[in-house]
Amino acid sequence: MELPETVAEETRNPAVYVDADACPVKTETVKVAERHGLVVTFVANSGLRPSRDPMIRNVVVSGAFDAADDWIVENARENDIAITADVPLAARLVEKGIHVLGPTGRPFTPQTVGMALAMRNLNQDLREAGEIKGYNPGFSARDRSAFLQALDQTVRRAIRQESDKSKA
Repeated sequence: MELPETVAEETRNPAVYVDADACPVKTETVKVAERHGLVVTFVANSGLRPSRDPMIRNVVVSGAFDAADDWIVENARENDIAITADVPLAARLVEKGIHVLGPTGRPFTPQTVGMALAMRNLNQDLREAGEIKGYNPGFSARDRSAFLQALDQTVRRAIRQESDKSKA
């Protein structure tokens, strides 16, 4: 029996990849994925809590810079779903046709990822120059709710697109 090249090839449904280091919406991601019967792969540089659920995969990569990002980019395929707060990773994934959401439910699309990357780079330069402080707002219940809604909509869209492709 030949093994699938990526996790997503095991099913016709899209797979969900989570940039899991410091991700605040792991539980919410599993909840939505379970409802739709999708495989979730958590990718991290450090240990992850094991799961007995066969639909949940944990991948621990080396501690090398961007190792988790590189693994996700190499394994995700067009129409899969990725969860990340990492804007450069989001840009790489959007380029491959992957649906990308931030943990607040903010979608990264071909129309929005360029500006998000430019703003991230500008803010990084300003922080390094000491012009601004690097404080991120706290993660709120409202963010969690927005994420749940956005992920459910994204999953439905990806399943519909996958269905349309298989009919063609």
